[in-house]
Amino acid sequence: MAEKLKVGILGATGMVGQRFISLLDNHPWFEVTVLAASARSAGKTYAEAVGEGWKIENPMPEAVKNIVVKNVADVKDVVKDVDFVFSAVNMSKDEIKAIEEEYAKTETPVVSNNSAHRWTKDVPMIVPEINPEHLSIIEEQKKRLGTKKGFIVVKPNCSIQSYAPELTALLEFEPTEVVATTYQAISGAGKTFKDWPEILDNVIPYIGGEEEKSEQEPLRIWGHVENGEIVKAELPVITTQCLRVPVSNGHTAAVFVNFKKKPTKEQILEKWANFKGLPQELELPSAPEHFITYFEEDDRPQPKLDRDSEKGMGVFAGRLREDSLFDWKFVGMSHNTKRGAAGGAVLTAELLYKKGYITKK
Repeated sequence: MAEKLKVGILGATGMVGQRFISLLDNHPWFEVTVLAASARSAGKTYAEAVGEGWKIENPMPEAVKNIVVKNVADVKDVVKDVDFVFSAVNMSKDEIKAIEEEYAKTETPVVSNNSAHRWTKDVPMIVPEINPEHLSIIEEQKKRLGTKKGFIVVKPNCSIQSYAPELTALLEFEPTEVVATTYQAISGAGKTFKDWPEILDNVIPYIGGEEEKSEQEPLRIWGHVENGEIVKAELPVITTQCLRVPVSNGHTAAVFVNFKKKPTKEQILEKWANFKGLPQELELPSAPEHFITYFEEDDRPQPKLDRDSEKGMGVFAGRLREDSLFDWKFVGMSHNTKRGAAGGAVLTAELLYKKGYITKK
């Protein structure tokens, strides 16, 4: 494209905001022009605002170091220099709902990493390879907001990306019951080992709100648009346990599943190998070439070895076996701050641009 779209990042100083900045460095379509954060960071250069708190493995891009951070609450000031924004603000759910709608009402599309609008009836929650058809609900949302170009799209919780894609590929076999235990990296809590030493040699068996998200959000992704809202799927019934483990990046899931029409192992592997979606067909810049990769080795996938494969945007599976209580069991894994958070939102924005929902102002 001749001229890149101008992008703002709301919540730019947090870990997900930092991941957005890292992923958008030298992006072929998008250019970060505005960074916004809380009042305590406003008025400082981005390098000053972050200080010693840069948490991404890649160095801070030179292009953003001297950008003066704006106050995320000064909506009109933020949107005057952007075509759309990514949202990773750290506020209460009600505050996030309100400020994201305020941004959308300025005719600025909002692609959000936050959970606040995931169950708003006319806000699509998108995994681009799985449910791009849900973007059609945006027109209903615009009517409610009174906008022509402004809207909100969200991405789902990072934990479900490790197993929902594998199950999506098998929906024709009608999964009825799923048990998933997730082993979630500390970056999902915005932490590194440096600032969370107590996680070393430890497992924390509780992550607030995570199990409800992990059980319900796949059903919304597998739902359908009806009468101006997204109606969630009724099956499969999903139950989860979510644990925090001493891993820097990469969420792993141990999954057990029953089917109405039990597939063979060969059928499952064939579906995983060939599963793709619009991002692959459109060759979007952030799309993995292979959405789901299966490992034959007994000790794979592993976060440390595999999370950055496929640009960190792939989903990885292994240990597919028949089970004594369930039809099949497998292990899934994905990079939680790339595929699961910022990268998933960037891929969604690429799809929105290609489909004409995001344009230059």
